[in-house]
This record gives sequence, structure tokens and C-alpha cells, in this order.
Amino acid sequence: MKYHRALLALAVSAGLSGLAACTPADDKSADARPAESADEFIARVNKTQKEMTPEITSAFWLSSTYINADSQRVAAAANERALATTNGFIEQAKLYDVSAQKPETARALTLIKVGASMPAPRDPAKLKELTTIASGMEAAYGAGKWCVDGDCKDIGQITDILADIEGHSYDQLKAAWEGWHTISIPMRKDYQRFVELTNEGAREMGYANTGEVWRAGYDMPAEDFQAEADRLWGQVEPLYEQLHCYVRGKLEDRYGERGQVDGMIPAHLTGNLWQQDWSNLWPLVQPYPDAGSLDISAALKKQRDALLAEMVAEAGGMSKLTAAEQVELERKADREMAVRMTKLAESFYTGLGMPALPESFYTDSMLIQPRDRDVVCHASAWPMNTEGEVRIKMCIKPTEEELTTIYHELGHIYYYLAYKSQPPVFQNGAHDGFHEAIGDTIVLSMTPEYLASIGLVDKPLLSQEAVINAQMRMALSKVAFMPFGLLIDRWRWGVFDGSISPENYNRAWWELKAKYQGVAPVEPRGEEFFDPGAKYHVPGNTPYTRYFLSHVLQFQFYKALCDAAGHEGPLYTCNFANSSEAGKRYWAMMERGASQPWQQTLRELTGGEQMDASAVLEYFQPLQTWLQEQNQGKDCGWMPAGS
Repeated sequence: MKYHRALLALAVSAGLSGLAACTPADDKSADARPAESADEFIARVNKTQKEMTPEITSAFWLSSTYINADSQRVAAAANERALATTNGFIEQAKLYDVSAQKPETARALTLIKVGASMPAPRDPAKLKELTTIASGMEAAYGAGKWCVDGDCKDIGQITDILADIEGHSYDQLKAAWEGWHTISIPMRKDYQRFVELTNEGAREMGYANTGEVWRAGYDMPAEDFQAEADRLWGQVEPLYEQLHCYVRGKLEDRYGERGQVDGMIPAHLTGNLWQQDWSNLWPLVQPYPDAGSLDISAALKKQRDALLAEMVAEAGGMSKLTAAEQVELERKADREMAVRMTKLAESFYTGLGMPALPESFYTDSMLIQPRDRDVVCHASAWPMNTEGEVRIKMCIKPTEEELTTIYHELGHIYYYLAYKSQPPVFQNGAHDGFHEAIGDTIVLSMTPEYLASIGLVDKPLLSQEAVINAQMRMALSKVAFMPFGLLIDRWRWGVFDGSISPENYNRAWWELKAKYQGVAPVEPRGEEFFDPGAKYHVPGNTPYTRYFLSHVLQFQFYKALCDAAGHEGPLYTCNFANSSEAGKRYWAMMERGASQPWQQTLRELTGGEQMDASAVLEYFQPLQTWLQEQNQGKDCGWMPAGS
């Protein structure tokens, strides 16, 4: 998505953010007195996590970058050991009186108890079953292809079709969207069992279900968290509705009656498989085509083609190359372009005073899609140990979406590097939304002026039309994403608590898509489908509300960093690149990791302890006013089926 959302702190089934992997702790009854003091216990957790993290992350790295039966077996076994150990630590952590401990020990105990994104049953057979299912679902997603008469397309090729809304017909877009959604059908039975097993693990931890475990990790009562998310959505919903109305109108202009479904946007017409990012609709919805070019993708593709031309010339011309040599040269150009894009993003962070990435980052990361094997192309950032060895896994192409994803993923990487001096149990974000917001805050600083300074767009025109263009470009990514960021976990919370039964998985999915996003399939999607599984984070078991929260926090962070940089003028014009003061304040926040409640960490940067979307509205104020003018007289809103 701009987000391959997204993710991602670490795209593994176990959710390593709470992992304490080592030799299993002794099983103790609830009324037993621990043999260790709480401080000794936390010291052991930190020691074993430091020792075992490299093995666990390497196993998952192989399972994502070399998908085969062997790598899945290794990953499942590593996951099984890790979860068994985590269960032992959770049980022991429950034996201590948190109120009797010093603050850092009390916090460590709490984080151990709420840090499991995949609560696992204690029963060894069920634990093994869970890890096998988890590895299998992720592998199925990574290897998923849409095949027609022997012609098979992977997610990258399907994504390219949907992204080129002008180059493909309505029916071609529809076929590609439906084609990808066939890959998740076989997951349905496994996912149902996965829910049963993780719920059992959650109950053994003392929670009602897995969703309650997830909601407990936000330094507030789990029952209050959903209301907090609703409050934040209520702040930005009117802005989303105006954007939806405008975009739907443009689709109707192009496709007539087929451009809407009961006032909702057809699922295959947003330029994105999941309707979470509408950036690829830019040619269709650009407010003022003559107000300066913001076609970043064209600029990046031009750079890549120039690279290839240089390489061909050095080789004596295309006529001197065999077909195999031509392919290898193109691969070399793709790799070099991916490195250039990554170094461009790195330069923003180093310009703030942050350290250069270690050389191993470039030698060991997966930056382009291999030709010889299946991989999980979904972008993710990886801490390979607790001491600063970091990588990203991406299949980079020269597009705007991929470039901003790199800036996003490096936010995770720099967060890992910032808090690496913390004990392993505190090596995480203040909460998971913080982790997702770090890089996206940098993306907000990618103003037209910044993009012009790095040669990707024309020097921006100083006009109201240029402002609206820039705001629309950002809104197609940021604002369009927000309801999607909310609904995935709304679906999973319902699945986990039983209010969404297995026989209604798909129906409930599309009801939530309609309610929050105002999007719908143009033909009924019955229970023979499992459309939630076509989004990585469902089979990959990555909690998703973090991405919604990050879209609030990033604007709060951005405003605070702009203030630190001494910015004057409208918020949307701020570019804090090369500001040492902004970098110093950002790094200081990141260094905290999870060592204190997020409210305290937020206050240290922004001055307040509450997540607040007012900065979102301040940023997009010119666009919201413009959209309201454009939408006058239109019947905005939509009527979800069954309302």
C-alpha cells in the first residue's frame, strides 16, 4: 500500500513482537511460587530472546524467500518451539504481582502477557497443528497464482493490470481482480481451524478470545480500545465521504452506470486489489492536468530505462547480446534501480542525522523478485537479531507506490536501529501503530518541493490548482486507506468472538467493506469464496488496526516535527528534510521503544497523550473545501445492502 500494508514490522505468523524464544520454562500451577524473582525472570527472557531471535527470524526469512516444502517445515518447527516457550513465559509472568515490582519490571511482565498475536494452545499436538496451518496459509498466499488455460499470473502481474486502469478494459480489470481472489478459496477451512486453536490459546491466557488479546496491548482496557478507534474514525469519516463522492463521480463519467454499485465504488475499479489505495486512479481524477506534473512513476521508469540503455551500450549494443544475456541485463538494471530507490529513501533518514544503513542491509535484503522460485513479495522489514542486523523483503518496481513503500519500510528499519540498545523485551514500538507511522511521517514530508529537489517531478507551480493536485495525490493514498485500516480487524474481532460465524465469513466481509469503504463487488460473492484470505495480513495473521492508528499518528508526528524544524505556513507545505532538530526529536522518541506506556512517549514528542485526527483535517483542509464545492448537488453517500 502506498502500503503493502499494509506492513510491516515483521511479516511472520508468530508475531515476533512479543516473542521470548528459548528453552521452555517449567510449567507451574497458578498458586505456585516462582523459583526466580521477577527481575531474574525478565533477565532470562531477555537473554533467551537475544540468543534465539536469529534462528527464528532466519527460519521465517527462508520460508518467505524460498517457498517450498522444506522451508515451510523448518519455519513451522521453529514457530512451534517459539510458541511453546512463549506459553511457558506467559504462564510464569502471570504468577508475579505486577504492583509489587519496580516500573520497568512491571512493564516487562505486562508486555509478555499481552504480546502474543497468535495465542497458542498448551497441548503439544494442537500447538503443532497451529504452526503447520499458519506456515501453510502464508505459503499458499506467497505461491498464489491466477491461471487461465495454462497462463499463470502472480500477484505482481495482477497488480500491474489493475494499476493500469487506462490500459485495460472494464472486463479485463474485473477478470484480474476476480482471478486473484481465487487463491484464497482453499484457505477457508484452515482459517476456521486456525481461529479455533488461537481462541483456545487466548482462553488459556485468561482472555475471552484472540481479538481481546490483540486489543489488550494498547495500555488501556481492551473494552475501551474499540471505542477509541471509533472516535478517531468519526473525526475523519466526513473527509473520506467527500473523497469517495468525487472519485465515484469520475468513475461514472468513464464507465456510466457500471461505475457504481448502489452508490458504492466497484471493487475492481480502484487500481488496487483491496481498494485500500486509490493512487493508480490519478490519471482519471487529477483535478488540474495543466498545473504541473506529479507523475512520479513515469520519472522512475525513465530512470530505469536509461540505466538499461547505458548497460546495453557498454555491452556493445542489443544485437551483440543473446536472449539470455538480454534478460540478465534487464535483471541487473532492475536490481540497480531498486538499490537507487532504496538509497534515495535512506538519504532522507540520514539527512535527519540518523545513521547510514549497515552494508549487510544491501547485500542480504531481497529487493527484486527472483526468477527461479516463489517468494512472498509483500513488503516487510526484518530485525534479524536484537543487535541491529536488518533487512527488507520487497519486489521493487520503478513506481510511485513502490518508492513510498520503501520510505515506509525504512521507517521500521530505523525504529529497529533506534531501540536496539533497549532490552529485547522492550524492542518494539510504543504500540504497533507507532511502528507503522514512523516511515509514513517521512512520506508526508515528500512534498512537491521535495520531489522536485530529488528530480522526480517538475518544479512545482505556486498556485491553488497545484496545491489541490498535491493534496489529491496524497489523499488517494492516505485518506482512501483509513476505513480499510479499520475494517479488517472489525471482521477478525467478529470472527474471533463468534459474532461472525464460519458460514457467514464472506458475507460479513463485504458488509463491512460496504459500511466503511463504500465499495462492493459488481457480482455477488457467496460463501464459496474466502475473500478476506486474498489480503496477506489475514493468512499471515498480522493485526491490522495498527495501520489505521498509524494514519492518525503520522499526522500528529508530522505536525510536531514540522514545529521542531521551525516550519511556518500551512501544514501541508512542510518538508522537514535535513532538519537536525526534527531528526533529534524523532530519534529520541524512537529510542524509547516499548519501555514506557505509549501515552508518555507520545507526549514527549507532541505534547499530548491522546491520539487525535485533528492534524489530518488541518493538513487536508484545502482539499476538503474543494471537494465540498465539487460535490455540490451530488447525491453523496451510499446504501450498503441490507441497510
